[in-house]
Formats: sequence, C-alpha cells, structure tokens
Amino acid sequence: MVPAAIAAMTEQLRHTGNSSSLHSAGRATKRVIEEAREQLAQAVGARPSEIVFTAGGTEADNLAVQGLFHARHRADRNRTMIVISSIEHHAVLDPALWLEQQEVAQVCLLPVDELGRVQLGALAELLGRDHARIALISVMWANNEVGTIQPIGEITRLAAQYDIPVHTDAVQAVGHIPVGFESSGAGCLTLTGHKLGGPMGAGALLVRRDLALDPLFHGGGQERGLRSGTPDAAALTGFAVAASQAVEDLPESIIRISALRDRLIDAVFAAVPDAVLRGDPAPTGRLPGNALFTFAGCEGDSLLYLLDARGVACSTGSACQAGVPQPSHVLLAMGVPEVEARGALRFSLGWDSVPDDVDALAGVIGPVVDRARSAGLAAGIA
Repeated sequence: MVPAAIAAMTEQLRHTGNSSSLHSAGRATKRVIEEAREQLAQAVGARPSEIVFTAGGTEADNLAVQGLFHARHRADRNRTMIVISSIEHHAVLDPALWLEQQEVAQVCLLPVDELGRVQLGALAELLGRDHARIALISVMWANNEVGTIQPIGEITRLAAQYDIPVHTDAVQAVGHIPVGFESSGAGCLTLTGHKLGGPMGAGALLVRRDLALDPLFHGGGQERGLRSGTPDAAALTGFAVAASQAVEDLPESIIRISALRDRLIDAVFAAVPDAVLRGDPAPTGRLPGNALFTFAGCEGDSLLYLLDARGVACSTGSACQAGVPQPSHVLLAMGVPEVEARGALRFSLGWDSVPDDVDALAGVIGPVVDRARSAGLAAGIA
C-alpha cells in the first residue's frame, strides 16, 4: 500500500459507526464513504452515482457478468449469449461458464491474435450475425498475464451499434495507464484497491445509471440495491486515496516504470537469449509494469521456487487447479504450444519498484534457468 492510503485507512479505523444508521456516528461514517466515492469517481472519469462499492474485483466481475445477464435475459428471453474474450481472468470466465452450465446461457469466446489482442473482425462478424441473441460483452482492459492492452473504445463502438452493453475488467489498468469510464463507452467497469496501492478487500463496479443490473445477493439495499451489506469505511477510504494518488502520479510513473520494465526485458534477454517475450512487444501496447517470458525446457513452477529462494517473487501466470499446475489458458489462446506455455514466468513492477530490484533479478535469472532446464531434462521435458 502507498503510505497515504495506510495513513487515511488507519485514521478511519479510530472511528466507528454504521453508515446506514441515523445517529451522529452513522452520519459521519456515511459522509466518509460518500467522500471516498466522489474521490474515486474523479480519478476514473465517472459520476459518483455510478460507483458501486464491492469487496474486490472478483465480486465486481461476478456482479457485472451475472447481473447483466439476468437483467438482459429477463427483459428479452432471446438474449442468451455471453460474449467474452478467450483470455479473460477467471473472475469473468468462471461465472460465465457457470451460467452456461446452470442456466440457459451460451458462452462465446472471442479469439485473440498471437499478441493476445481481441480480433475485432471476429467480433464484428459475430455482432452482425447474432446481435439479437447477445446479452452482454465482457473484454478486459489489459490482460493480467501478458499485459496486452485491448482496444476497448473500438469494442464499445461496435457494440453500441446494436445497443449491447460492454463490461470491462480494468483491474490491471486503473492507476497504471489512462482509464476513463465515461469516455470508454463501457456500461460497466471493474477495479480494485490492491492493484494500485490500496488495501485488499476493497473494489468497485462502475455501472452506468441507465443500465439495468440484478444484484447477486439481497439485504439492506446499500449501493443502489446492487450490493447489500455494511460498507467498510476504512478500506474504502484507503482505496479512494490510493486510486487518486495513482492517477495523479500516472504521467511520471508510466515513464519510470516503463523504463524499469525495458531494463528488465533487456536483462533477461542478456542472461537467457532464447527466452521469448509474450504479449505485445511494443512498449505502448502493454502495461508499463508487465513482462511475461516463456523459457524452453523449463517448468514455470520450478523457476518460481528457485527465484523465490533467491529473494525474487514472481508468478507463473497460470492456474493451479486441485493442486495440479495447468498451462495458462491465456497463452494457449494466443497459440503458444502447451509445452512452451508450461515454462511461463511473469514479472510485475509497481510504484515501489527500483533499479536494484531489476539488478537482483538480472544476477540470478541465468543460473536459475540453467538449473530448471537441467531438472526438466532429467524429468524428460522436451
């Protein structure tokens, strides 16, 4: 967390009061929450009334996908199709597939190119053919694994021709690249606190006021009736402060973190010349703090543990289900062969990253890859 968010959250923890109560403590808490709503709205180019606070990005994604589908299908029973990109985070992918398994939904996965970018021609063709059946479209603003930035403006313009709402998971984007809700044309947008220097457990779904949405659960009717439950004023304050600072610092941070990312990429290639950078190689086509490589002959988990033992924390970028490592569905959708996808490693940089962090990785990545390859050859990995 950024220091300003910690300070704001700590101060609010000194106070009590249910924002739904009418006594003075409740009214004071209500005021704190509404101030956080206004601060967050200003940071993301939205109206305060469009912000629905949640407990994080996963809840917000579920509310968008399930809430939009149920509302749209109830209004028109022909609308059974959910269109999502094939590289969505599981917080979007899984609720869509759940609706397909449990209800009448039909999930359509949009193809992406080898850079991980949605193929607009395929979307245009789908809309022209099946627009009367589509309930919603969901495409993430930027991919969490390979960092590729999606053409959200073009996607929303295509969908607007048929009055189809678009949800975008912008968890990875807000605070890292310019994001504006109103200018994007999206009907719903997801963001969360811990991806931009705020606390875990605080997120939001931005919902256009004229867009019907069904709640996931019911209770006190807070947050426009879309998210019942007593809000966590301290967490939401930290969230709003962090988002505001991230957006304010954005011009400088993009330059600084992009330079660190490029330095990291050069360091990896210098140590492991046959490493493959995945996603858009153009600096402006990917998130400033993201670099995902695949290393031939390695298992991503082996690389992760070897680097962790040397003080470098990173990610494989793949899912682990029932204790069994699985190759990334994102890389597979991009056409990366499974044997190569299993050797993926993602490095992420943030507001507190410094050149020494990159230098530390540069000093160990070569020997780590050599050792992982030796282990892979012993295990029969091609």
